[in-house]
Amino acid sequence: MEHTLPALPFAMDALAPHMSQETFEYHYGKHHQAYVTNLNNLIKGTDFESKSLEDIVKTAPAGGVYNNAAQVWNHTFFWNCLSPNGGGVPSGALADAINKKWGSFDDFKKAFQTSAVGNFGSGWTWLVKKADGSLDIVNMGAPKRISLEAGFTGALCFHAEMKTGAMCPGFVLDSV
Repeated sequence: MEHTLPALPFAMDALAPHMSQETFEYHYGKHHQAYVTNLNNLIKGTDFESKSLEDIVKTAPAGGVYNNAAQVWNHTFFWNCLSPNGGGVPSGALADAINKKWGSFDDFKKAFQTSAVGNFGSGWTWLVKKADGSLDIVNMGAPKRISLEAGFTGALCFHAEMKTGAMCPGFVLDSV
């Protein structure tokens, strides 16, 4: 199965001024595409060649295949967490779970940003739903690897142009 770069759920200029079209041309069009290309090259002639992206992330051993598959999944999930019409305080069950864990959405945002800033390198910070139904913030690769249900993520994008600074979570929380 040839993996392809999934289409963005919005136009490349739709998130300006938070993320510019230039950022998407680089981070999505080149960076994310490179993970897709690398994955396809690495899985040729292997048992992974016929597997879905999620199956590869769940079953590949540590190394190149897993790393590239996880980054394809992470980036795809990240783009789908963003919305030009997003933002604001969540409601319903998500708001209840956030308030139970952190006391308020503002306190959650502070905890998420603190965790993301402490994440070394170009890592990922995730809001996840744990098996017991509670929420947590974790820094890691792909959440599917340890069977967490991802809620949304922020990537530390040191190489991408960000109007809000070097980290994505500050606007993710205002744009999701």
